[in-house]
Amino acid sequence: MNLVNIGYGNAVSSDKVIAVVSPSSAPIKRIIQDARDSNKLVDATYGRKTRAVIITESNHVVLSALQAETIANRLDSGDE
Repeated sequence: MNLVNIGYGNAVSSDKVIAVVSPSSAPIKRIIQDARDSNKLVDATYGRKTRAVIITESNHVVLSALQAETIANRLDSGDE
């Protein structure tokens, strides 16, 4: 199991990540709201602006304050 740092001491398993996307589009905002309604939302922003949305195999949605590109690069390189 390889963990990837998503900011502020939080990490996700790279094996379980399906997508890392920007939160700006309407469909992603609906995904976030649906996850919030079904208690599958994990907010790892610590009150900061959401800059990346991570979607996992278990349909959990993780919000991060790091840029989506930064997280994607960490997933590609295998760095934490």
